Amino acid sequence: MTATLTRRQVLDLRVHAQQLGRLSGSIADTAVLDLGVQDTGPDGGLWALALRGVEVRALAGDEPATVWTIRGAPHLYRRDDLPGVAAATAPFSDADAGKRIYDASKPLKAAGIGNLEALDAVAAALRSVVTAPTVKGEVSARVTGMMSAPYLRSCRPCDATHLFEMPFRLAALRAGLELQPGTSPPVLRPAPGLVPTEAVPPQLDVVRGYLHLLGPARPQQVAGYLDAPVADVRARWPEDAVEVSVDGERRWLLAEDADRLGDVPPASGVHLLGPFDLFLQARDRPLLVPERDRAKALWPVLGRPGAVLVDGDVAGTWRPRKTGSRLTVAVDLWAAPVAREAVTEAAERLAAFRGVALKAVEVTG
Repeated sequence: MTATLTRRQVLDLRVHAQQLGRLSGSIADTAVLDLGVQDTGPDGGLWALALRGVEVRALAGDEPATVWTIRGAPHLYRRDDLPGVAAATAPFSDADAGKRIYDASKPLKAAGIGNLEALDAVAAALRSVVTAPTVKGEVSARVTGMMSAPYLRSCRPCDATHLFEMPFRLAALRAGLELQPGTSPPVLRPAPGLVPTEAVPPQLDVVRGYLHLLGPARPQQVAGYLDAPVADVRARWPEDAVEVSVDGERRWLLAEDADRLGDVPPASGVHLLGPFDLFLQARDRPLLVPERDRAKALWPVLGRPGAVLVDGDVAGTWRPRKTGSRLTVAVDLWAAPVAREAVTEAAERLAAFRGVALKAVEVTG
């Protein structure tokens, strides 16, 4: 018999799977690092780990590692996992590679160059150029000079010719390169001891990872998260995925997660999620935020705010404003009643993470 889940159960399941609000934890036992933690903006990857109980100030200097992976965005991973991450996040097929590199695929195809072949060629060039920490602009200029016309694009703002951006990013880990943390513009460097492998450890499988951390889900939602063709995702659909129903829609969960549904506790607590926190990366946005105007406020085309998560439900947005060494957090609360004291405590935690004093919490709504 197919299990039926309510929206509330789905949210509780994801909060529990992602360990949001956990009081303490380590890099080793932090589940979101299996899929990768996007590190975009000042309240990016490390803030996401802090919200899951990791004492980020106590982390060793080389942990976690930062690499370009899913959707070409920088993500955090355990350093020892990098060989498996490189295999797990690589395109599933040549068609998948073409979809992930966007418009760069068209000139390659016209020149008779396969998409995977192109990524390997860019990786070889990157590997030869980056033998020590090197700023991205210098790397791009040197690699551009090594590649033929199908790999290059004309950039109007720069009035110059560059390598296409997505092949550059997606080939970096293929070349054994990582990003130096905290650098802007990015600095690339060789990842020490990274030996490529074709084997994907089960815990790093990206399809399984999505189903565990952002399930229940359909293949189309997993494909949207990865920028991969649905056919490639279907071909790698876990054999132990079981069908469930969410508001009458067919979805799938890993069997082990489905077996634990009755043991998932209700989500609790107030958290200020960063704009790209994994909880907000689910490709079923209408489930997360059913109201269209609120969804537009949370996911604008440019300049995303963070989300105020109250007992597992998105209850508003927030934006930071830093002046010198003091932080103001502007919070726009929606209909759900939220204790102002809890919001202030969450803002104080954010200020402590940033190493500044909390000046004020401005609440509207």
